[in-house]
Amino acid sequence: MHIRRPLRRPSRSSQPSQPSEVEARRSRRSRSQRSRSRRAGGTLLAAAALFVSACSSGSSTTATSPAADVALAALPQSTPSTLAPYYGQKLSWHTCGVPGFECATMKAPLDYAKPTAGDIRLAVARKKATGKGKPLGSLMVNPGGPGGSAVGYLQQYAGIGYPAEVRARYDMVAMDPRGVARSEPVECLGGRAMDTFTQTDTTPDDQRETTELVGEYKKFAEGCGAHSPDVLRHVSTVEAARDMDMLRAVLGDQKLTYVGASYGTFLGATYAGLFPDRVGRVVLDGAMDPSLPARRMNLDQTAGFETAFQSFAKDCVRQTDCPLGGKSTTPAKVGTNLKAFFKKLDAHPVPTGDADGRKLGEALATTGVIAAMYDEAAWPQLREALTSAMKENDGAGLLVLSDSYYERDADGRYSNLMFANAAVNCLDLPAAFSSADQVEQALPAFGKASPVFGDGLAWASLNCAYWPVRATGEPHRIEAKGAAPIVVVGTTRDPATPYRWAQSLAHQLSSGRLLTYVGDGHTAYGRGSRCIDSAIDAYLLRGTAPGVGKRCS
Repeated sequence: MHIRRPLRRPSRSSQPSQPSEVEARRSRRSRSQRSRSRRAGGTLLAAAALFVSACSSGSSTTATSPAADVALAALPQSTPSTLAPYYGQKLSWHTCGVPGFECATMKAPLDYAKPTAGDIRLAVARKKATGKGKPLGSLMVNPGGPGGSAVGYLQQYAGIGYPAEVRARYDMVAMDPRGVARSEPVECLGGRAMDTFTQTDTTPDDQRETTELVGEYKKFAEGCGAHSPDVLRHVSTVEAARDMDMLRAVLGDQKLTYVGASYGTFLGATYAGLFPDRVGRVVLDGAMDPSLPARRMNLDQTAGFETAFQSFAKDCVRQTDCPLGGKSTTPAKVGTNLKAFFKKLDAHPVPTGDADGRKLGEALATTGVIAAMYDEAAWPQLREALTSAMKENDGAGLLVLSDSYYERDADGRYSNLMFANAAVNCLDLPAAFSSADQVEQALPAFGKASPVFGDGLAWASLNCAYWPVRATGEPHRIEAKGAAPIVVVGTTRDPATPYRWAQSLAHQLSSGRLLTYVGDGHTAYGRGSRCIDSAIDAYLLRGTAPGVGKRCS
């Protein structure tokens, strides 16, 4: 696990069933057609990648460093003359392979401090409103990551899966942030090198394994620096938020209407902090807290995954197919059993039938388990995958989950998402740890936060330590004074963006309005709560913000 924050996934109704894929794979393997069937697009997690590992970058001197007091300053309301040509550009829309959608390319300055020094080309897509009601302008969406393709998310889910009334009144719009997917993507490592990277043990037992892990982080960072030296310096969230304002103007909207999930909440909140007077109807779902330094953020997130695992464990033992215990097994014992399984894999990886020879070791198995913590709808899939690995010596099911997490396709190719994720996070904030020794010292705190995942998530926080570009940001509060009401959505047992983060962000924002979902999983909109969906729809369609203290289940 080498990346941080997960992407927003589509609603349960749009997700294909995983067990049939596993069964089909076993059948194909019996005919010696191995592992190429393990396509990410055929899994429960297909529509968007999952990015966790609780290793948001950001410096801190102790594990409990306080939140930052400095607030993000708003930019001048007037557009600088040097940016006028960008704000005045006209987009050339064209069909782009998906019926009903149009695509275009928008130019932005690579460096906002030097607008005349060169451009970056950003991919934009839209699906125009088709309803008979009064048009409400553009609704921009971002699924998170960072590094998730907003264009892909729009075409695969938001543009067809958002409520019909919302899609009827808004032009649905997305832009891949700079360095992501179609927008001059950051590149780092090839497929084989990435396979090695993802399989490297993130719970080193001795100095040799520690050296190997550090070496992989260095290779990853060096690869990014070698392949994307210019873009790597200009993929910050602040720059992406400024690109969003440019797109807002180019589309002809006076205010920004926006729904961002997970990291997309940080992007949206940053926009609000920079341009509070241009905030329209903004929804931040699965909110991040920009005021936290990394080690504090990492510990919160580690504890969040432990909370999610506890919920899974309680549910698992009530099922007849739980491989981790029976009805009388406590959640703590379920965790002990899972850790014992990981330790066994560390010594003796199990076969997966992978055409490239990959076996299921501790690293890939842990990634697969964490991937399923994002949505309780994935728990049956996880139980089946664990049963196959633990009782049948077949690691294919957990490898499916892990490959989906990393966006590895059947041909061994990885999407740009992991590269962009690290690039954005390592630029936004300084590294959480600067050495392996610092990680060693923090292991007790991480282990206390999560007995199951703590050690691995602590070591995963080392990834920005060797980054070739110095960070340009620091932890900060976002107040957005003068902005219209901003809806901040928090899920009480969200593993990746703990509920306390939503509480904090809603409190920081001068016009923040907290909407609470009491439940499991990451993010809330479009995941089955009629109460949440109706509250957000009312806000987007009529501008009616949820009442103070509104809670849904």
